[in-house]
Amino acid sequence: MCPVDAELRERFQRDGFVVVPDLLAADELERLGAAVDRAVARRREKDRRSLAEKSRYEQSFLQCINLWETDEAVRPLTFHARIGQAAASLLGVDAVRLWHDQALYKEPGGRETDAHQDQAYWPIHETENVSAWIPFAGSTLDGGAMGYVPGSHRFGVRKFVNIFTDPEPYDLVGGPESRGVEPVFVEVPPGSVAFHHALTFHVSKPNKTDRMRRVHTMIFFADGATRGKKGPPHFAVDRAKIPVGEPIRSDVTPIAWPRGEGEFPPPPSDGFRWLR
Repeated sequence: MCPVDAELRERFQRDGFVVVPDLLAADELERLGAAVDRAVARRREKDRRSLAEKSRYEQSFLQCINLWETDEAVRPLTFHARIGQAAASLLGVDAVRLWHDQALYKEPGGRETDAHQDQAYWPIHETENVSAWIPFAGSTLDGGAMGYVPGSHRFGVRKFVNIFTDPEPYDLVGGPESRGVEPVFVEVPPGSVAFHHALTFHVSKPNKTDRMRRVHTMIFFADGATRGKKGPPHFAVDRAKIPVGEPIRSDVTPIAWPRGEGEFPPPPSDGFRWLR
């Protein structure tokens, strides 16, 4: 049975975000959360900097991309059948591919994540793209909860905001693009997954707790989507040398759903490691 019903699809289409309940059982959360914890620890083991010594971007979260490639124990989460099926259902498509996965761990005292929309960072022409946001211990307003501007995926905006290196990034939520609509901050219970459209304006609160905000995310796009106009290099398309206008199909961006139960793709043949 599909975990997304007509009401959830309608809310997603209207608001550009939705929380789908009970996609992960308690034992899965514990096992898969521990796998991501270990993978993040391996990626970050040489980083001994304090939070204050890190860049503005790193103070928002610790980012570890494409864990599925380097850590076999993470693959059951990245290619979780119910989550992939939910993503396809929300987008209204038959199949979705993985753009990439990433852990986004917000340290205790970590700052807010600046407002942005994801689509502007990706060379995907079509916009049938969605992110699944999985907080292993749930998310709270004090612990780095996400906020979404309802309906912003339908505002006709595709604006690049440099949250990476700009010391004062453009305020997408405070600017005219948001049409005066305030973000809605959402607490996500453990086992539930928050999905947001790639054009949805979103932010996250600072982590005011003494615990790490442990989140794993997967970005899915509709199978058949094509590479958009040439821009900055992006590993998801450049590794497979996909030209502008051609479908994005390779072992770098494998089918996430539908897949056989317990069937996970092997890492890409180029052996690339995206160690961030």
